[in-house]
Amino acid sequence: MVSYKELGLVNTKEMFAKAVKGGYAIPAFNFNTMEQMQAIVQAAVETKSPVIMQVSKGARKYANPTILRYMAQGAVEYAKELGCANPQIVLHLDHGDSFETCKSCIDSGFSSVMIDGSHFSFEENIKLTKEVVDYAHQHDVTVEAELGVLAGVEDEVSAAESHYTKPEEVIEFATKTGCDSLAISIGTSHGAYKFTREQCTVDPETGKLVPPPLAFDILEAIEQKLPGFPIVLHGSSSVPQDEVDTINKFGGKLPDAVGIPESQLRKAAKSAVCKINIDSDSRLAMTAAIRKHFAEKPGDFDPRQYLTPARENMKKMYIHKIIEVLGSNDKL
Repeated sequence: MVSYKELGLVNTKEMFAKAVKGGYAIPAFNFNTMEQMQAIVQAAVETKSPVIMQVSKGARKYANPTILRYMAQGAVEYAKELGCANPQIVLHLDHGDSFETCKSCIDSGFSSVMIDGSHFSFEENIKLTKEVVDYAHQHDVTVEAELGVLAGVEDEVSAAESHYTKPEEVIEFATKTGCDSLAISIGTSHGAYKFTREQCTVDPETGKLVPPPLAFDILEAIEQKLPGFPIVLHGSSSVPQDEVDTINKFGGKLPDAVGIPESQLRKAAKSAVCKINIDSDSRLAMTAAIRKHFAEKPGDFDPRQYLTPARENMKKMYIHKIIEVLGSNDKL
């Protein structure tokens, strides 16, 4: 058993309380590689922002749980080395699919876990979530749960269509499970293809797809039911068109990739939404930089040559999200 406190990590309780009160959201950036982790830490330190580094079950397997634990510890020490005396870094499991997975993460140093029972019945979701909460709280680990289903594909998470969260269920769910935060479905979705062409309108001037608005009426109803309770948005990448265009220009194939407008996310961040998940944007930033580098310098084969600009591009994106979208800068 490894406690996250030994690694210098924190859980989400205090940072969420401050975010809800302050009208901003904590960035939750998924990572798979050392370069992503470095970029996240650099961006968080430069902007003086708390940050959640999160991994899916698949990413944890890819990195190896033991290596991941030391990477998390290294992230804290790296932040201090960069000049942040008291970094606020969370290591979070994204979309845990079972009690066993969540327990394994808690036992190996995670400070926060998500149990996603949204594909089960309401009663089964409550039962599974409560089981995880009971174990996690013994170790002062915070738990995110999910009510409602997001469409899209990302790692092991896949759903053909979304099912909006029902506001009338949230009080019973939060009370019976004891969860610390709640991921809801109001129109966001996983992956780089968040909406079909049929769901969007077309901007007559640019020809770009314009996605439908988020269901803020549902968010407001949930806020009324659970005032001050931390709400989470998954699937909230904006799929920057400049990165998509760069990928397509240099041999990629991402037709009609479209995400959540940043104006919508800014509005959400000022509400009870205190954690916003961003994964696809990081992947796009990394891939765009690598494709561009190889097109311009086809003779390069040292990974450092193309991963350095990839890391810089991700860092630039993270800083933009923290300052311009989430408003979590200068909160340490």
